[in-house]
Amino acid sequence: MNDPFPARRPGREEGPGPRGLPGTPRRPPLSRKQPGRPPPRDARRLISAPRGPQAESRVRREGGDGMGRGPRDAGRPSRRLLRFLLLFSLARSATGAPGADVLDVCATCHEHATCQERQGKKFCICNYGFIGNGRIQCVDKNECQFGATVVCGNHTSCHNTLGGFYCICLEGFQATNNNKTFIPNDGTFCKDIDECEVSGLCRHGGRCVNTHGSFECYCMDGYLPKNGPEPFHPARDATSCTEIDCGTPPEVSNGYIIGNYTSRLGSQVRYACREGFFSDPEDTVSSCTALGMWEFPKLYCQEITTEISNVSVFNNTCIRWQIIPGRMHSTTVYVIYIKGQRLDPVESAHVKTVNLTTGSWTPEVCLELYQGANYTVSISTAPPGRSVPAIIEFQTADDLLKDGIFSISIFNETCLKLKRHSRRVGSERMYQFQVLGQRWYLDNFYHATSFNFTTRERAPVVCLHLYPATDYTVNVTLLVSPGQHSEQITVTTAPAVKQIISNISVFNDTCLRWRSKKIADLEEMYLFHIWGWRWYQEEFAQEMVFNITTSSWAPEICLDLQPGTNYNVSLLALSSERPVLVSLTTEITEPPLPEVEFFTVHGGPLPRLRLRKIKEKNGPISSYQVLVLPLALQSTFPCDSERATSFFSNTTDADGYVAAELLAKDVPDDAMEISVGDRLYYGKYYNAPLKRGNDYCIILRITSEWNKVRRCSCAVWAQVKGKGIFSLRMLSLFLLFPICSLKRMLMIFFLNCHR
Repeated sequence: MNDPFPARRPGREEGPGPRGLPGTPRRPPLSRKQPGRPPPRDARRLISAPRGPQAESRVRREGGDGMGRGPRDAGRPSRRLLRFLLLFSLARSATGAPGADVLDVCATCHEHATCQERQGKKFCICNYGFIGNGRIQCVDKNECQFGATVVCGNHTSCHNTLGGFYCICLEGFQATNNNKTFIPNDGTFCKDIDECEVSGLCRHGGRCVNTHGSFECYCMDGYLPKNGPEPFHPARDATSCTEIDCGTPPEVSNGYIIGNYTSRLGSQVRYACREGFFSDPEDTVSSCTALGMWEFPKLYCQEITTEISNVSVFNNTCIRWQIIPGRMHSTTVYVIYIKGQRLDPVESAHVKTVNLTTGSWTPEVCLELYQGANYTVSISTAPPGRSVPAIIEFQTADDLLKDGIFSISIFNETCLKLKRHSRRVGSERMYQFQVLGQRWYLDNFYHATSFNFTTRERAPVVCLHLYPATDYTVNVTLLVSPGQHSEQITVTTAPAVKQIISNISVFNDTCLRWRSKKIADLEEMYLFHIWGWRWYQEEFAQEMVFNITTSSWAPEICLDLQPGTNYNVSLLALSSERPVLVSLTTEITEPPLPEVEFFTVHGGPLPRLRLRKIKEKNGPISSYQVLVLPLALQSTFPCDSERATSFFSNTTDADGYVAAELLAKDVPDDAMEISVGDRLYYGKYYNAPLKRGNDYCIILRITSEWNKVRRCSCAVWAQVKGKGIFSLRMLSLFLLFPICSLKRMLMIFFLNCHR
């Protein structure tokens, strides 16, 4: 690195520095012709020698002479003086003083800094991983000070280096870049290592279970842990897995083991009683358990005192047997356990216990048993006697007289159960079915079918293909020789849960069409329930109920509905369980014609027009309008025309104008009167006086508007003909004043006509 204090330059005279400091270049004295300036006052104060007794005492303590020299550094500048010279040189460079280029800024950069130049200025910046001012200090930045999880991620350890750092995954984890160290700025992180991929990690008989950052060992089925805990870790625990061995099976008094066996987990040992002893056939097995021990058998071998043999059946329900006596008493009590099952699987089993006391060597007993049933009978002696139970199985005979008799019951909605009274097993029988169905609401509906059914079962179940919402009569005949037996039953099917009406739509405002998923070529009855209401007429209510019958797959119907009304329609196919609901709104039609009293005026005064409120039959009434038209337009004027505007907007008399408009809510229920030409405003329209000399037609128009539809009806109220037009208002002016002179009368008439 360049020395911040360069050696002396040749050709320059040196002399003692300030206060006798050796080695300082001597500068020529400044004169008026020579550019330059003396050092600043602060600089002169900094380089002046310390003064006063305190300063002299400090010099003595430092072992110097007050001139920056001591015994150890005599002949060379002190460290404090070197720092001063460095600052002084920087100050001179900043002020542009002569000799400012002596110091090279880049030469003063720290060894861990880089010199950069921007806009003609040079400065030092600490390298990446270091912090400081770049010249005097560049200290290593400890990136790991915030913790390994923050810097390196989960399951890591952070290691700081000079100017950098690196990360290492903890034990049980591995870097995703497969390197031992990594820097996380490339997306590398630590993932769990599945140690169980290494076979034999848990030793013989052990199985490995991977955990987060580690693993655990367990003993496999058939093995038990020894010398340590479970779960265990092979590097930490001394646990070993040994195969389960239950050892020698337990002994049973008066019994022995049948066949060979092993002592491993799940092995079984079977026992039997020695000759002359017996036990119940249950609990003759012992198993090797996961605890390494045998289950203790519950076999209890008892000495036989009576042996029962030669069991036989006679007279269908009677049993006899023989005994070989041992140490038996004069009489013996026998326990006869009976378990029977009828051939009809629905009927309950026949279970019964009978005791018999006898001293015979060939006992016999007749039992109360069902006909045509399978039986298992067990015979043994009652305590204190002991014997091996004798078991016999047999079937009782059937009653042949009942072979052709059966009954019918409803198994579920469309299935029937046939029950033959005959107990004969394996006999095949044929049944003939005749089915007839009708619907109460359809006169021409019939569903008829017939078929034969053959079975060996005594209680078969037959399911029929029946239509919903139909009443059926089912006749079943058992075809046997020589005679035939028949039974009859009625079945009513419920309406279908699945909807058969689909794609219902409205057309032509009051008509409906839909698709029917009914059975082909069969009629269907549809029930309509219709409710109608009007928001503008609370007292209005309409309800209709009717039905139609059709075999069409795409029925259509037009309903008799009122205009300007909201409707809900419920449509139900009677063979279906649920109706379909649809809503519709009918359009308004022309309101009723206005109720007016027609007048014809020939030059006389105009009468007051009487306006009556009409009922809202075809839709809500919006407004009442008085139209003044040229008389020539009476026969050609369309009622719904909007050509007639206000009086002031009408530039010509060709189209007429609206003299008054009253909203329906402003018209009283009884009646009201209007004078044409009274110079008042009705709504936004001005009721202007009629012009003299013209013929007019006065029309009352009623308007109904709803759902963006407008309908009108009109009636001619009056016809005005002639040049002199007097209104009742004008006539009243003449009546108020006595006619004193013809001049006064003409003046009043003139003023009234030109208002």
